[in-house]
Amino acid sequence: MQTNFTAEQLTDPRLKEADRILRRCVHCGLCTAVCSTYVVLGDERDSPRGRIYLMKDMFEGGHDPSIEVRRHIDRCLSCLSCMTTCPSGVDYMHLVDHARAYIEERAPRPAKARFMRGLLARTLPYPRRFRWALRAVPFARPFRGLMRRAGLKELATMIDMAPAVLPRGAQVSPGPAGSASKNERRARVIMLAGCAQQVLRPSINDATVRLLARRGIDVVVAPGAGCCGALVHHLGREDEAKAQARRNIDAWMKEIGKGPVDAVIINASGCGTVVKDYGHLLADDPVYAERANTIAGMAQDVSEFVAAAGIGAPARWSSIRVAYHSACSLQHGQGITDEPKTLLSKAGFTVVDVPEGHICCGSAGTYNILEPEIASQLRERKVGNIKSTRPDVVAAGNIGCITQLSGGLSAPVVHTVELLDWAYGGPVPVGLESMSDFVTDVPKPKRVAEDYIDA
Repeated sequence: MQTNFTAEQLTDPRLKEADRILRRCVHCGLCTAVCSTYVVLGDERDSPRGRIYLMKDMFEGGHDPSIEVRRHIDRCLSCLSCMTTCPSGVDYMHLVDHARAYIEERAPRPAKARFMRGLLARTLPYPRRFRWALRAVPFARPFRGLMRRAGLKELATMIDMAPAVLPRGAQVSPGPAGSASKNERRARVIMLAGCAQQVLRPSINDATVRLLARRGIDVVVAPGAGCCGALVHHLGREDEAKAQARRNIDAWMKEIGKGPVDAVIINASGCGTVVKDYGHLLADDPVYAERANTIAGMAQDVSEFVAAAGIGAPARWSSIRVAYHSACSLQHGQGITDEPKTLLSKAGFTVVDVPEGHICCGSAGTYNILEPEIASQLRERKVGNIKSTRPDVVAAGNIGCITQLSGGLSAPVVHTVELLDWAYGGPVPVGLESMSDFVTDVPKPKRVAEDYIDA
């Protein structure tokens, strides 16, 4: 694609990178076939190719974004399916990130939109605030209809998505979260405890700790670490995202200073995609650039780490049929597709792929709150594809997907690591209690005479 930036414009690092990215696009249109919003809306402006033209015009013109441009950029899920498909290697992820930050700086939104986006940015990344907000939901539920009539559909959607019963508080706290015996210790890792996940489904962190500790891996939650920055980053609040990234880097580097750390483990794939990108996010920061690259290089999804470390034979065996939903941030953002399915198969589950697996479920961070109509269409499409596999349970690697799909399926939706923990000796995941009859303990091998002689 030919670009027409001036020499003065190219002194801006954001525009210089945008120019480099835009020049790789060859207008082929292959991205449109895999774009979730284009599939449901059929509007070229809601495809990657269409948005690229809108962003190019916006950046080159140097003018304030129009309402139309903002609408179509806001509708992007950042599912990154286009990047997996693009033969030219267009870095759409960073291009749309730049556009969001540009729009947030240059185009003041209406009061209601500013309120909703500010509410999300000041609530979801902070577990204590988020928990208090969920405690207030029962009092607000009777007023959902009034909220919709008043134009506050986003607020009503948040209430609809809130769990009917608030889970217990997280067991995982800053400090050593799980320790292997000294004879078995194989590695030491830092785990990102997350923000919304530890409120909505704290069992994911608990299962992660148990699974890793059982395999001889010490797990630490670094004091001072918090939200990865993904939620505010995708809202265009770049400075806030960088601040959250710096805070995590400080906390993790302090922990690394106490002793060798083999990896930073992340069990929410949306978070993992951003943490692995810390080096890019803070590339222009003279203080943090090197440390950000170090952390980005150490970040691993839990399935990625466990697959490489080895998991051994399961303690239980089952005939449960698992539909594996591949989160966009895991398959497109991190390129991890086979590891979760392989681990589940080795654990004894029957794993089936979901048709149209490249299409987003509509969660995408705060997307299902800010764009509820499109998110609902995508969820129904995904739910239909999942039901066609006739699963007993659905497994996913991202809390956003789990929350989104749980609202449309009768089959329970759990994190991949919860199923693995169950198969390797952990408790039955919440919602799967009725399936305990389909799981049997694997007999421990009998010791032969030579074992006693060696002992």
